[in-house]
Amino acid sequence: MEIKYRRVLLKLSGEALVGEGHLGISPQVIDRIAEEIYLVSRLGVQICIVVGGGNIFRGLQKSAELGMDRAAADYVGMLATVINCLVLQGVLEKRGMATRVQTALTMNSIAESYIRRRATRHLEKGRIVIFGAGTGNPFFTTDTAASLRATEMDCDLLLMAKNGVDGVYDDDPSKNPNAKKFDTLTYDDIITKNLKVMDTSAIALCRDNSIPIAVFDFARPGAIRDLVYGMEIGTLVKENF
Repeated sequence: MEIKYRRVLLKLSGEALVGEGHLGISPQVIDRIAEEIYLVSRLGVQICIVVGGGNIFRGLQKSAELGMDRAAADYVGMLATVINCLVLQGVLEKRGMATRVQTALTMNSIAESYIRRRATRHLEKGRIVIFGAGTGNPFFTTDTAASLRATEMDCDLLLMAKNGVDGVYDDDPSKNPNAKKFDTLTYDDIITKNLKVMDTSAIALCRDNSIPIAVFDFARPGAIRDLVYGMEIGTLVKENF
């Protein structure tokens, strides 16, 4: 089979790293993610990754619970994403994959600062690039960061990995057994139907730059590999079908 998408961005939520626990990172889950990434990178696909930090600290929620300033809480959340990035880098490099972490906040002792041309060069050399600290600005989620980096890296596909949900539904499938799954959607469908896939600003950015979005269950073995081959898995979001 011919590879359809040669450069992709994988968006992982922090919660997806927890597994069956409540906080932290599950070794079993992150090993499975690393194996998926390894299989795809061996095909010659260029991969960059954005990781959330909700498994450690969620800015919006904690700002309300702790009485913190929202901006300060969001910066703590950005630091949480960097922790996840460094852990993921270590697991990937243990498997022999050259990996670079770039952060939107300057952390020279542990990671490169984000520079678009440098990140592009890393991808061209076959290295996996992990983007941390979101956009570097409070009030923006890692969904928006994923859309932004996918646009800047000129990616062919944005992979939205979900934990236990195999696509986009018109209702919560865990609460409504009759919820309908969508195989395809347009960007405007997501916005007008108010489907909770990702932030409106993130959807709009992908729409304006014609970047298709694949929403899938990352627990499905071989899902990322099958998606880069263009197989119909989960829900595909793009402008025209």
